[in-house]
Amino acid sequence: MSETERESMEFDVVIVGAGPAGLAASIKLKQLNPELSVVVLEKGGEVGAHILSGAVVDPIGIDRLLPDWREDESHPFKTPVADDRFLVLGPAGSLRLPNFMMPPLMNNHGNYIVSLGNVCRWLAERAEALGVEIYPGFAATEVIYNDEGAVIGVATGDMGVLRDGSRGPAYAPGMALMGKYVLIGEGARGSLAKQLIARFKLDDGRQPPKFGIGLKELWEVKPENHRPGLVQHSFGWPLDMKTGGGSFLYHLEDNKVAVGFVLHLNYKNPYIAPFEEFQRFKTHPAIAPTFEGGKRISYGARAITEGGLQSVPKMSFPGGLLIGCSAGLVNVPRIKGSHNAVLSGIMAAEHVAEALAEGRENADLTAFEEAWRASDIGKDLKRVRNVKPLWSRFGTLAGVALGGIDMWTNQLLGFSFFGTLKHGKSDAEALEPAEKHKPIDYPKPDGVLTFDRLSSVFLSNTNHEEDQPVHLKVKDMELQKRSEFAVFAGPSTRYCPAGVYEWVDADGNALAGGPGASKKGGEARTSREARFVINAQNCVHCKTCDIKDPNQNIDWVPPQGGEGPVYSGM
Repeated sequence: MSETERESMEFDVVIVGAGPAGLAASIKLKQLNPELSVVVLEKGGEVGAHILSGAVVDPIGIDRLLPDWREDESHPFKTPVADDRFLVLGPAGSLRLPNFMMPPLMNNHGNYIVSLGNVCRWLAERAEALGVEIYPGFAATEVIYNDEGAVIGVATGDMGVLRDGSRGPAYAPGMALMGKYVLIGEGARGSLAKQLIARFKLDDGRQPPKFGIGLKELWEVKPENHRPGLVQHSFGWPLDMKTGGGSFLYHLEDNKVAVGFVLHLNYKNPYIAPFEEFQRFKTHPAIAPTFEGGKRISYGARAITEGGLQSVPKMSFPGGLLIGCSAGLVNVPRIKGSHNAVLSGIMAAEHVAEALAEGRENADLTAFEEAWRASDIGKDLKRVRNVKPLWSRFGTLAGVALGGIDMWTNQLLGFSFFGTLKHGKSDAEALEPAEKHKPIDYPKPDGVLTFDRLSSVFLSNTNHEEDQPVHLKVKDMELQKRSEFAVFAGPSTRYCPAGVYEWVDADGNALAGGPGASKKGGEARTSREARFVINAQNCVHCKTCDIKDPNQNIDWVPPQGGEGPVYSGM
């Protein structure tokens, strides 16, 4: 806690994160008991500002939360899926997989192509109409515990702190928001969830969490290239068959097309650059014609949870629950998590409301564990539990084929011949030293179809006050030089989709790092020349550095509330 006395506010329930899970929980709590006081904290400057997803949404969660939503003309579900396609891409061509080969749960008919940010803005309006208090621009940075160790609230970060740690003229201390229960819905790799999982050992007996990085652009295309309701998923080129990932094209309303690329973060080659792979993907003959004569209007990137059933931690802790992507409830082959996020928010609200009605406060709601596993969330994740590990073990072609067979057997027979496979190494441990790989020569962007990182960050409307403490914390700078730069060739300069990290010499010239390149005049550049530059003002809050750094030497923590990207239509 800050040495300055903080203002404190009391609520029945404090929710961190105005995403689908947190907003659904707040709405359900008010539906169950209108007298409950509920607050939602959101680090983005507005609800939806930090929300990034494809997104094709399965409405199962919204149907249960707001059964009358179709009667609300302001709802954002304007484009139902009309055409579902699956492509395998090669360097010069593509092969469409017949839809009848795909397991039934991969069918997107009945789902909607949306901006998930707009869904959250709409849910926030519904929540506020019920009396939920929503505070955008307030980043929760600390968990508050009582003497027994239970969670009793969260604190927001101090504002106006200068880079040297002193208090600037605009300094304002954070606030303490106290609750009988605290729900954590920060999204993938949230900073408070990370702390709680470690403190309460919520991941004991679980497989390591797994992630992908998702990159997305929103385009306005020529009317003749627009097919409202078309959902197209693809895998293969530009990735090799040993590197997991996939891509999508979603045709929304108003000549808008969302194009995205997901790279599994268990890749081995430190020279891989997800952003450049995404740009290269758009040049494929099956993809590029969609964007001819079009205009790119937005860009963003975000980590995606991919561990599934095996990696979900214990979701309850003394005083609260993890919900949504904070717990990792994404269905990987469907590339969907918002439906499970909403369902988890509903379930969390039901368990919290019941506990409060019984007079139990700050308890460990252990019954939640069995409940979610027996629910539609657990059933959804169980059927696809082996898709990710099969892909990781056998590569793209064999892994995807085996994953498809496994989904069919789960669908038809109710079991898997593989049992439940393990994930093995964490994504950080999967990275191999640079000496085992060759650098990749990516083509230069043309500024028409392909772009550089800085012009892309500009489209994300990202902004941070520069004179504040850097929110990307390097624990041991010497280790960063000795290992991340010298052994792994500085992968942070490539895996970051926003140009945050640079390795430079004393004159500011970029250094390549890695074997050979890390030497000059017989002396290691790590000891004399290499300097790690962190351009924190570029950060789009994707959390990839927190996940992929080979030594787990970088901690992502929230900057001042309200800072970061301001996504529009994403």
